[in-house]
Amino acid sequence: MTALFATVVDMQREQKRQVARPAPRYDGVDALLADARSRLDRITARAAFQELITLDALIVDIRPAAQRAAEGEVADWLPLRVIERNVLEWRFDPRSDARIPEATYDRRVIVLCQEGYTSSLAADALQGLGIHRATDVIGGFAAWRAAGMPVAGVAA
Repeated sequence: MTALFATVVDMQREQKRQVARPAPRYDGVDALLADARSRLDRITARAAFQELITLDALIVDIRPAAQRAAEGEVADWLPLRVIERNVLEWRFDPRSDARIPEATYDRRVIVLCQEGYTSSLAADALQGLGIHRATDVIGGFAAWRAAGMPVAGVAA
């Protein structure tokens, strides 16, 4: 009986191995970033601001609290959510028990980090969950501030 059980377990493992899709491999982080960005329609800070005031868009600042305190924040009178990167997918997956009320597949989500690198990876992850209108701001918060977009805190 034990030998039969071991054989069945081995067969199940082999089936999983054959079905499992290997994770993509990249030649460095730049290739990973380029792949993520190939699926995004990235926008400028000014275009993001226009979408926030004229469309049903939401900007999501994924920077850590210390970075927001040091660099400033997007003005809170805009449709803004601050959701740190480590919980972003759980907050935006419409199937998640931890989702926020704004989490829908059709919502325009504009992700913002400090310089526009982490936000590209994050927006791509949201697209992978089915939030097909997710994108990010080229240049991140630094570009937002440099373009004269509304800010609060230190950078104001």
